Parts: sequence; C-alpha cells; structure tokens
Amino acid sequence: MTVTLHKAQTALKIANAVGGTLYGNANAVVTALTTDSREVTPGAVFVAIRGETADGHVYIEKAAAMGASCILCDRLPETLPSCALICTDDSVKALGRLAAAYKRQIAPLTVAVTGSIGKTTTKEFIAAVLSEHYQTLKTPGNFNNHIGLPLTMLSLSEADRAMVVEMGMSARGEIEYLSSLANPKIAVITNIGTSHIEHLGSREGIRDAKMEIVTSMEAGGALILNGDEPLLAGVPGAYYVSRTNPSANFYISAVEQTENGSAFDLTVGDELYESIVIPVIGEHNVLDAAYAFAVGRLVGMGEYEIRRGLMNFRQTGMRQNLYPVRDFWVLEDCYNAAPESMQAALKVLSQVSEGKGGRKIAVLGEMRELGSYSENGHRLVGKAVAEIGVDLLLTFGKEAAHIAEGAADAGLPADAILRFDDTSAPETLATSLKAVLRSGDTVLFKASRAVALERVIAQLK
Repeated sequence: MTVTLHKAQTALKIANAVGGTLYGNANAVVTALTTDSREVTPGAVFVAIRGETADGHVYIEKAAAMGASCILCDRLPETLPSCALICTDDSVKALGRLAAAYKRQIAPLTVAVTGSIGKTTTKEFIAAVLSEHYQTLKTPGNFNNHIGLPLTMLSLSEADRAMVVEMGMSARGEIEYLSSLANPKIAVITNIGTSHIEHLGSREGIRDAKMEIVTSMEAGGALILNGDEPLLAGVPGAYYVSRTNPSANFYISAVEQTENGSAFDLTVGDELYESIVIPVIGEHNVLDAAYAFAVGRLVGMGEYEIRRGLMNFRQTGMRQNLYPVRDFWVLEDCYNAAPESMQAALKVLSQVSEGKGGRKIAVLGEMRELGSYSENGHRLVGKAVAEIGVDLLLTFGKEAAHIAEGAADAGLPADAILRFDDTSAPETLATSLKAVLRSGDTVLFKASRAVALERVIAQLK
C-alpha cells in the first residue's frame, strides 16, 4: 500500500523519528510512503520489509531507480543507492515509530476498537457518528495489524480531527504494541469470542489479550466494554453497554427489526433515547451501534448528531450484504466467521427471509483457528441451524462437516443437509445449490475468510 504524507517530511526528520542511521541527503523531501516497490513514485520513502515470501531489501536499487527520495531498511545493501537511506534495527518497528511520531504532529482524537467479532462494524458505526462533528479518518478495510495500522496513521491529514482504528490480533502482545502506536483516547472491546483460541488457549486468554488495548491509553481516557460478557465484568472506571442489564451505563431495550433496518431504545443514566434507527438488521448490529452512541456521548456530541451519524452508516466488504440474484436473495457474509458470528448471522437469515415467500437456506463453510475447540464450535453452529429452522443446510469444507453433524443431532432432517468437503471445488456446491433453489429463497453464505466462500456466489451469478 502507498499513502500520501499530507505533512511532508525530510529524511533527517524520519531518521530522528525512527532512531536510524542516515546515509546520503539529509534534506531529501518525502511526500509519500510505500511498502511495495512496484508502487514507488518520485518523492516516496520505500520501506523494505522482510516478509514470509519476499524480502523488500532485494528491491532497494529498483526503488531508487524509480525515484524514491529515501529508503528505510534494517540491512545495508552492498552498494548505497543514489537516494537517502536510513538503516534501523527493524523496518517494521521503525514504520510504527514513524507513524506514532507523525500522528503526534496532528494529534487527532483517537478511538481504538478490538473484539473477537463486530470490531469492523463497530469501527464503521463510530466513524459515521464522529464524522458528523469531526473530519474523521478510519482504518481502511482490514488494515488492523502491525503494518496496516501505521499505514493508516501515516495517511492522516492536518484537517483530520478524529481517527478510528481497528486492532486485530492472534497472539499476546500484539494489541499492546498497536495500542502503543495509536495511544487511544477511547477504547472499545466489543466482545470475547473464540476466534484465535488455537493460539491463546482459552477465552480468558483471549480476554487478557484484548485488554492490552488499555496499556497505552491517554490519561483520562475512557474504556467501553460489553456489559453482557461476564469475562469483562467489574473493570474499574469502565463504561458498559448492555442488552440485559438495566443498570449498565448504556442499556439497550425495545429492539425491533424494521423493513429497512433496526430500531432500539437506549437508556443513559436518567435519559431515555427512544427509537434510535440504524439501516441494518440484526441485534448484534444494534449492540455495535450502541457502542458508537456511547462514544458520541463521551466526546460531547449532541443527540441528533449521533442519530444522524448512525443513519449514515454503510456496511463494508462482504459483511451481511443482502441483494437479489434473479428470483432469490443472497445474504453475503463471507468476510470472516466464528461460532458467535455464525449464530448471529443465522438469526439475521431468519429475520430477512420473512415475507419473501421462500425458504431459509444456509451455506456455511469452515471456521478456522479454533484449534481443539473446532469440532465443538462447529457442532454448536449446527445446533443453531436446527433451532432457527433452516430449511436447507449446505456445508463447505471438512471441518464444516461438524456443522452438519450438529444440525442432524439437533433434529434437522437428513434430506435437508448436503455436505461438500472439498473447498477447492466451489462449482460442485454451486451446481447442487442451483438445482434446488426456488423463487423467493434467501441464502446465507458465511465462512472464514480463508475459505473464500464468495467463489460459490460467483458461480451462481
């Protein structure tokens, strides 16, 4: 990715920020940054990163020839390039230090979001709310890791007064590092699920990793937590958002699904905000919207600014997009999956299929990174399939076969279950699905990102 630096930097200033040794022109002006040598433009700094499949240091000479004004690396080339070069201890950590220094120059209100599920949707809701009052930058796509977050921060402009960043992780220490870069004023933890339990061992381990978000919060900052999660209970000074506890700081009630989305009431202390409307369906989306309402209140925004922001929310990527394909409906939710988000998506399938005159069909693929919890997690999803009354279940992938087993054990008839274990053959599943589809059917597609379940949708189209 390439980002434009809206505040131009000199090679000397970058070297000071990252603690590196500078070779060449200290006054070289840098107006962009890229980690991809193919995207080097005149005036850019090329950050040479050693990845799993490629080493950016191999392309230093090429980047200089393409007009880079500076190279940031952690290993000196045999011959110094014609442009400025900064050598540091670790290119990735240097990128983080540069981003943190750059952000301090602009000093936006910063909100950080993490959680096992819902963090991207919550980030989008918060950005929509804050955009009603501030020029707001948000994490693009899934730029939520040790490289994506610094690139997001480096794309800040001097006009940006707020920034909403998403923080992902798969191991201990990762959120702590991201928090040290972003230094958030407000932090939100949406929930504690089972994603990455393979690496963290237990839900308690996941909780501890998520709580690292507070390690570098600004003094006087605010932590917003899920009040329905026992593992997050009792954190001193935290603000709680809850669907079940009327004494929570932000209590959700009277949730309704409307023709075009959802509506809910929110009690905040002695105040009741009635009929808050969002343009998406699903109780899990109501919770994500309530987090955004809480952020708006905590930064001093007015009620109608917040309501307007929530109404301006737009879903991103392959997350619960509902659209017609010929005479049936597709509910596309292929971005990622965990047992909790699978069950939430099934509830949405049940809601959106009403009134369409057809059946509820679920095409569910494997959930990855569940480790020893995998079989049980998939079986729990199968149980939910049966309980919600799905008319036809198609599973995709060997691990997803446990969804079929869980559904059968919970009473779903055998003739309502089709298994497809080979994820390299999406056309096989698509052909079988085409043969049974009827007018008015609603079909949910959901799996972990690595399964690329959207390939089946492409075959249908």
